[in-house]
Amino acid sequence: MMKFGIGQPVPRTEDARLLTGGGRYTDDVSLPGQTHAVFVRSPHAHADIRGIDAAEAAAQPGVLGVFTVADLEADGVQPIPCAAALTQRDGSPYVAPPRPALAKGRVRHVGDPVAVVVAETLDAARDAAELVMVDYDDRPAIAGTAEALEAGRPQVWDEAPGNLCFDWEQGEEAAVESAIAKAARVVELEIVNNRVVANPMEGRACLAAVEAETGRLVIYVTSQGVHGLRKQFAQLFGLPEEKFRVITTDVGGGFGMKLFNYPEYMVCLFAARRLNRPVKWAAERTEGFLSDDHGRDHVSRARLALDGDGRFLGLRVDTVANLGAYLSNYGPFIPTDAGSAMLVGSYTTPAVYVRVKGVFTNTQPVDAYRGAGRPEAAYLLERLIDHAGRVTGLGPAEIRRRNFIPPAAMPYATPMGQTYDTGEFEQNLRDGLELSDHAGLPARKAAAKARGKLRGAGIATYIEACAGGGAEQATVQVNGDGRIILMIGTQTNGQGHETAYKQIIADRLGVPPEDVEVIQGDTDRVSWGAGTGGSRSVPVGGAALAEGAARVVTKATEVAADLLETAAVDVEFVEGRFSVVGTDRSVSFKEVAAKAAAQGPIAFTEVARWTPPANTFPNGCHIAEVEVDPDTGVVEVVGYTVVDDFGTVVNPLLVMGQVHGGVAQGIGQALQERVVFDPDSGQLLSGSFMDYQMPRAVDVPDIRIKLNCVPSTTNALGMKGAGEAGAIGAPPAVINALVDALSDYGIEHIDMPATPLSVWTAIQTRSKAAAE
Repeated sequence: MMKFGIGQPVPRTEDARLLTGGGRYTDDVSLPGQTHAVFVRSPHAHADIRGIDAAEAAAQPGVLGVFTVADLEADGVQPIPCAAALTQRDGSPYVAPPRPALAKGRVRHVGDPVAVVVAETLDAARDAAELVMVDYDDRPAIAGTAEALEAGRPQVWDEAPGNLCFDWEQGEEAAVESAIAKAARVVELEIVNNRVVANPMEGRACLAAVEAETGRLVIYVTSQGVHGLRKQFAQLFGLPEEKFRVITTDVGGGFGMKLFNYPEYMVCLFAARRLNRPVKWAAERTEGFLSDDHGRDHVSRARLALDGDGRFLGLRVDTVANLGAYLSNYGPFIPTDAGSAMLVGSYTTPAVYVRVKGVFTNTQPVDAYRGAGRPEAAYLLERLIDHAGRVTGLGPAEIRRRNFIPPAAMPYATPMGQTYDTGEFEQNLRDGLELSDHAGLPARKAAAKARGKLRGAGIATYIEACAGGGAEQATVQVNGDGRIILMIGTQTNGQGHETAYKQIIADRLGVPPEDVEVIQGDTDRVSWGAGTGGSRSVPVGGAALAEGAARVVTKATEVAADLLETAAVDVEFVEGRFSVVGTDRSVSFKEVAAKAAAQGPIAFTEVARWTPPANTFPNGCHIAEVEVDPDTGVVEVVGYTVVDDFGTVVNPLLVMGQVHGGVAQGIGQALQERVVFDPDSGQLLSGSFMDYQMPRAVDVPDIRIKLNCVPSTTNALGMKGAGEAGAIGAPPAVINALVDALSDYGIEHIDMPATPLSVWTAIQTRSKAAAE
């Protein structure tokens, strides 16, 4: 095998630069004459704006301008649109109110931007922002998800009566109701999927400027894809796309939250054009809590119908999904098409019906967060099935075994419109039980009890749809010295794209990694791309890259044949050398490149665009073990096992990093993270790390990982994707383990996050009830 190619566990080539301070993030970029923007944000969750007095602020030394929505509208800047394509149950469109970059007439959540101050220094802008006087007329607010639909609640938008944005359905309701009617048993559970903040290490930031030579608007912005943003900027400013250049340098985490267009980017572009000066903005952490898109936030009721043998007959899910005060770019898509199709899971449920009501509240917008709807679906399904296993007496493992889709059924058409191409779900469970020593659990429970602790184990299987988002394009340029420049439209956020792409090139062209340069995140250098999200970058971008490399080999073979004085049909290419079949005559890839570039610096340039014919379906099994201190309610995750099927794996080390990070995020949501709003005022009560607990290294145990990879038949390289899997499997595995640990108290469910207080309260409530 090659030392650097597909399948090799090589360290990341970008780490030496990033770990020694060589990274260049958006806030590291500075331009001559740059100014600084500070936003004036609403302290109210819901209020009318009676007036804005910016005279004193504008008169401060160093202040260049104070702008409101009236200035943007006078310049023709349009509101930020929602791009989700969604039709309600009755065929009508969903309610899509305008989202101006600065609030117009009314603020609808705490942190809603009302005005912006631009000054020569950041301190001057901050001081002046304190002097902008906004006359608010406070209004009642609604923050609760399920409560938003209740009669008499405050209305976020007049055009959305009852705060209803959409009422959507998928599946066959009649078939599910029939299954419920004839079922031997119906198991029901109400499940809350708690709201979380993405909190990447690098907050959002941008630097907008006008290019002196061309008059183009240029913006450096931390993002997950520059081309989609350029298209939106062009639409909202009413200019051709070529009038914009969008650049993303290194990115310190995204998790879906950096996919979207935000008001701050639009405002900074506007201000840069108005002032003809570069305008820089970077969110502080608390500002991120107030202005970044949040994730999750569902309240669901699920009903599972079973026959007398514990086999699934039908599933009904009714969900209320919180969308926040405004619709983010893809907000309505996440709880509907993105997640609901995966409510089949890895099971042979013949009938599934889901109804989702999206609601407006006086809170920050909600959109994609790592997994984007699939973690919400997997959590609901795996909690419900685990509960069914307990109440039927079959147990969590056996009820899953009885209902798994067998490998022989592949390809398997689900009742929700997906077709799974491959998957060995029972094998994943079998391997997980063995690797976690599930047979030894009773002994570990007894030992924990002797120490005054409660121990439990939780199983969760998952399957998700990945590699969507359409086509991806790669340009493979070979220079005369044999060096290769790859230009691709995805955007690394820390996943290790540079290493993975170099491995694919090395595998296909036989060149060392140091001879490859990967370029992303610049609309001038990369002509087209769909960006990063949904575990699509390496599966889709890598497939395009492999096709581009294959085209290079085809062109290079003609040149090699000329050098070797033979016909191209007699030349083979293996590990970086072109050889005449059956002889020892050969030339290197570099020699061929030098020959091809005799008339210029570039030997070959091939552009390949690959469109996936269908989704890929990563799947796996997570098994968590926890210990609970009944006196304090503290939960410790003491064991964690993962068996994953990611199809072809380019680099096992990168995959392990993705799984570890995803599991950490999942543990955080299960036990710690929760966005809390005051139910009366809508004030954000968890707006800093003093009040919002993030997982730390001590909260994550060693993770045992096994790969049980079955190549995908719908991906050119057999890949399925790995970026979201850990965050999908961890929440249900951890909560299932916790319920197992608390089973002696008769506790059948506990909502995320299972904080020490909530666990202790549940124990005390059950203990008191038992005593009475």
